[in-house]
Amino acid sequence: MRHCKLEPMKDAAKTLKDHRREILNYFQNRITNAIREGINSMVQAAKRKARGFKTYEGFAAMIYLIAGKLKLACPNPLK
Repeated sequence: MRHCKLEPMKDAAKTLKDHRREILNYFQNRITNAIREGINSMVQAAKRKARGFKTYEGFAAMIYLIAGKLKLACPNPLK
């Protein structure tokens, strides 16, 4: 592919060559960074929801509430 006349194919070949070790590592160990990406997504969502907080503690609390997936039940006053 590196000898192809099409630039996108040359770019693809360079990308594969540059990431060869990581690509082969996946087939050897079957480990991805999907869990890390999922956690990062939840932290980014917490960041958007915590815009009004002015302290790190408020931001950290929002991360724990979202990432912890707590089941916060409201007490039923009629029971």
